[in-house]
Amino acid sequence: MARSHVVIGLGAWIVAAPALHLPSLGPTYLALAVAGSLLPDIDHPKSWVGRRTRPVSTAIASALGHRGITHSAIAIIALAGLLLQAGYRRGGVAALAVGYLSHLAADMLTPRGLRLGWPSRRTWGLPLCRADSGMEAVVVTAVVGGIAWWLLTRRISELAAWRP
Repeated sequence: MARSHVVIGLGAWIVAAPALHLPSLGPTYLALAVAGSLLPDIDHPKSWVGRRTRPVSTAIASALGHRGITHSAIAIIALAGLLLQAGYRRGGVAALAVGYLSHLAADMLTPRGLRLGWPSRRTWGLPLCRADSGMEAVVVTAVVGGIAWWLLTRRISELAAWRP
């Protein structure tokens, strides 16, 4: 579901950005992480992004189906490579990629899993919840709680180390 993907994508970016030496709360980076968290579902015409990208989403769904190439390792590698070759900044590509990867990770928590090695039929996953279920809300809440804890403990340690 779009809302869950956005929350998890934002959380993933907030945690990943410092490791990439980029600002966690930079508006452009946050927007790119959100875009990346929704982009894999361009292969589903009824998804949030699919409804906004018709007829592209319809064509992709007809040719390749849902959770095909756009939900694979090939897609994220190709997307990042194309953007870097086109001259996009590393930070922007990183934010988009983190959001995209967060979408794939979240979808791997469903019983359907993902075909990360598309076109291989092998699926990968850890079936913890179904989309739009009560358990999905629990997983998203746990992610948000974990990120809040991470931010809080990080900020406390930064404050403790601060010297005027």
